[in-house]
Order: sequence, then C-alpha cells, then structure tokens
Amino acid sequence: MVAHQCLYGDFLTYEQQVAKILTNYSLTIQPGQEVAIFGDVAAKPLLKEIYAEVLRLGAHPTLVPMFGEFKEIYFKYASEKQLSHESYISKALYSTTDHIINVWTETNTKRLSAVDPHKITMNQKANTAIIKTLMDREARGELSWTLTVYPSNSLAQEASMSLLDYNDFVYKACHLDSDDPIADWKAISDHQATICEWLNTKKKLHFVGEDTDLTMSIDGRTWVNCDGKKNFPDGEVFTGPVEDTVNGTIRFTYPLIYLGNEIEDVRLTFKDGEVVDSSATKGEALLKQVLEIDEGSKRVGEIAIGTNYGITRFTKHMLFDEKIGGTMHLALGRSIPESGGTNMSAIHLDILKDMTNGGKVYADDELFYENGKFLIGE
Repeated sequence: MVAHQCLYGDFLTYEQQVAKILTNYSLTIQPGQEVAIFGDVAAKPLLKEIYAEVLRLGAHPTLVPMFGEFKEIYFKYASEKQLSHESYISKALYSTTDHIINVWTETNTKRLSAVDPHKITMNQKANTAIIKTLMDREARGELSWTLTVYPSNSLAQEASMSLLDYNDFVYKACHLDSDDPIADWKAISDHQATICEWLNTKKKLHFVGEDTDLTMSIDGRTWVNCDGKKNFPDGEVFTGPVEDTVNGTIRFTYPLIYLGNEIEDVRLTFKDGEVVDSSATKGEALLKQVLEIDEGSKRVGEIAIGTNYGITRFTKHMLFDEKIGGTMHLALGRSIPESGGTNMSAIHLDILKDMTNGGKVYADDELFYENGKFLIGE
C-alpha cells in the first residue's frame, strides 16, 4: 500500500501504521512478554512490520505462518480421527503466550465452500477446548489478543470493489486517514463507554423493525465496548442475553456467510431462548444444518449494535460488516465470557439487520436507538 503522512513520522506505510497501533494501542506489549503472531503468508508485508515492532518493544515474537491452500488439503484428506484431534502444540501456545496477534487475509474466499459442513463442524468441536482456554485466560487477565484483516484481491472482489478502492475503504474504516488514529480510537472508546454504562443499568431489550419483534433479558449481563482493542477496525457495543429469555421473531437484511456460502433472507423465531422456526430464501438447508451443529448453536450468544459509520457498505467479511453503523446483529452460538454470557457452542455466527429504515430498540421500555442512531450518549 502507499505511504501516508501521520503522527508517527513523516510518512509511514499502511502496514507500519497498523503494526504500531496493534502493538501500542490494541495490545499493551511489555518487554520480555511472549507474543504469538498468526497470519497467512499473503499478508507478509504486514506480518513483517508487526514482527519488527514487537522486537522494538523488547518482547519475544513467535511467528506462525499459515498457507490458505493447506486448508483445502486438510479437509480433503483428513480422517475423522484427525478432524477430531485437539492439537497439543496449539493448546500449549494458547496456554502460555501473553499476547496473540491474528492477521486474516484470503486469496480465495470460496476455498471451503464445497467442503462437507460435517467435517468443518468436527474440527470446530475439536478446537472448543482451545478456544475456552483462550477465553478463560483472557477473563483472568493473563492473555490479550487482537485481530485484523489484510486487504487482498480476493477480499476486494468479494466486496465488489477494485483493490485500490478496497484499500481506501479499509484505510478509512481504521481511521488511518486521521492525523492521530490512536487519539481517534480513544475518543471512540470514551463515547461508547457512556453508552455501555447506560445499558449496564437496564434489564430488558426490545428490538422492533421490518418483520421483527424480539425481546430478551440482559439483567446482570455486561455491555462490552469494542474500541479497536480486539478487532481492528472496530466499532460496536455488545452483550450476551440471558440464554433462555430470547423470544419473538427477527428478519435479517444481510446474508449469513458460512464457509463462503451465502444464506439469504434469514428469518428466525425464538421461544425461551431457542430457535423454534427458521427459513431462508437461499441456503435454507445449510441454515438448518448450522442450527443443528450442537445444543448451543440454536441459541443467541451475543446481541450487538454497530457503531462504525466509516464502514459504509456490506463486504461479506464480518470483521467489517458487524461494525456497520446503523445495524444490529446477533450471533448464534458461543457467548463471549466477558459479557457474562454462558452459552457454549463450536460456532459463533453473526447475522446483520439494517436498522436505518424505521428500526427501534428499547431498553426497559425506553426508546434509546432509532433509525440507526443512538438517542443517548451524545
């Protein structure tokens, strides 16, 4: 990517800016700490800058390079025993490292679209204990992690953009066009903290919109401020609803993306926290499979409102899409322990609804969000 003038010097490349933000804002890396860096080799320019920045901070980087095409090989040839195997090496790393930086990119977004979903499910279940280790250590303050995306032709094509336009889109979504991106993210954090503090005093949510009337208890749950620490870019507030209290119906505006497949016009009906009816105009059979992955996949692990108005279009990549200002989303499956949610599942799948055309959200019967805008925290 091209260089841009910014706070940290005369000119820094996109990769250098992101590396500095991830290591100095998203994470607080200290000398002597262990830092695991995961990323596809297609993201080498960014991985290189992150690796160098971790060294400059006096920490110990461990690079775990990944090759996208190896995923195809794995799911084509792995036996059921291999698919169900829990990697002791991965578990050891997640059990000991201080920080994890994950750089996601893709050179073929349809790479796994023809893979039997049963194979994916088996592998996801095998990794459940590792994910729990990560979340438990995070909850105890022993580990922190962050995730970002590196632009590629494939991701740009999936978003119906040229690579040049996609680069610009990502740049602005990250607030890298600011003179001081970290100051911008700190201001966003402060603003969202006000919203979270207000919502933490409430007990019930009610979502109203097109073909949507959904209620749930949030009593005793914690609202989480997503401010560029765990995802970069970021921009949402979320919590985990009380598991058996979700009731009503919801129709989603944007497709559910699962293994490169699009499930369109998803409609879900909940009773006492569980999906009791579901439909889709495209991919309905796959939706039914997703809901049967395990007991937790029928329940809501997260409810959230997007706050990043710099993300202006649906890109089919959830790191961006779930943050779109003016949308809400819920996640089927695994809760985030930080929110107080307790639902366990091998999956965590976000589905989005546009709220800019008459959508309303009430907390304890008080309207606080309408037409994609907060009525509080200003």
